[in-house]
Amino acid sequence: MPAELPIRLDETVSFLTGLLDTPSPTGYTIEAIDYVEKAFRKLRIKGLGLSRTRKGALLVHWPGSASSAPRGLTAHVDTLGLMVKEIKGSGRLKATQLGGFAWNAVEFEGVTVRTADDTRVRGTILLANPSTHVNSRMGTAPREADSMEIRLDALTRSAAETRALGIEVGDFIFLDPRVEVTAAGFIRSRHLDDKAGVAAIYGAMLALKDAGLKPAQDAYILIANYEEVGHGGSADWPSDMAELLTIDMGALGDGQNSDEFSVSICVKDSTGPYHYEMTQRLRRLAAEHDIAHHLDIYPYYGSDGSAYWRAGGSGRVALIGPGIDASHGYERTHQDSLRHSAHLIAHYLVNAG
Repeated sequence: MPAELPIRLDETVSFLTGLLDTPSPTGYTIEAIDYVEKAFRKLRIKGLGLSRTRKGALLVHWPGSASSAPRGLTAHVDTLGLMVKEIKGSGRLKATQLGGFAWNAVEFEGVTVRTADDTRVRGTILLANPSTHVNSRMGTAPREADSMEIRLDALTRSAAETRALGIEVGDFIFLDPRVEVTAAGFIRSRHLDDKAGVAAIYGAMLALKDAGLKPAQDAYILIANYEEVGHGGSADWPSDMAELLTIDMGALGDGQNSDEFSVSICVKDSTGPYHYEMTQRLRRLAAEHDIAHHLDIYPYYGSDGSAYWRAGGSGRVALIGPGIDASHGYERTHQDSLRHSAHLIAHYLVNAG
């Protein structure tokens, strides 16, 4: 096995930006799953099998050199978003959240409402009565579901006129990602959680293909689509899977050890510690191959690895991922973090253990 497995960063970032621009709030991920499946097929990796689960996730089987201890990888493509909860008498919309985020993290964000017949209507998330020249309490008013609304960019002044546009309760609302790759190598966008993790898997697969390598053990890759509501990676794994490597964002902030330039290895989150021996193996691989990494603990966080364990999964579980600043807001990471994450995934796959 070569000491280095170069990551094609340009192609990996291009994959990521395309995925970020593809809407995929929890419950409506078909476009993003299609995007990932098409990209994985284009890799033309020998023996790679792709299928959809009943829940609509993408399951990839990559035959390895051995099949005695199958391994799993998972990252989730579903993101935060909204659904129409109510059509107000004014024609504006009340919304319910998909996933957990603060309303002030999306205030004044552009959105797209998708109707049942796939009409797309633009709009903006606002506090009701949002003008500072009219509402003296605008700055201090609570931001919560009952006080926020969607102002539609359509000719509507009533609930009937909004319904005439095809909009109805239950329609999905996409948050604008506002993707930008800067000259300094930063990637700014909503939904880097966890599309950056999906991109890191893609970069690792591309690196192994370039090197003519395949996994040491049969590998199953689940691109999950319900992680933000707690059950994305809980099912559809082979019963004899020995371990699961979960790829999700590294949470940054005061008191955290991770950064935007390395791969984060999570030793514990709100659900408890991850598997010690598997985590130690990942640490050794990172050290042996000069992969910049930091150990960390995420106090208000759970992953699809936790969902797998809670559903009765018996395999070992570890968690790694790129460092993401301002999680569940307008997020940011750096290309270096994406590269180091992909590098560690690649070495994990080919390492015999």
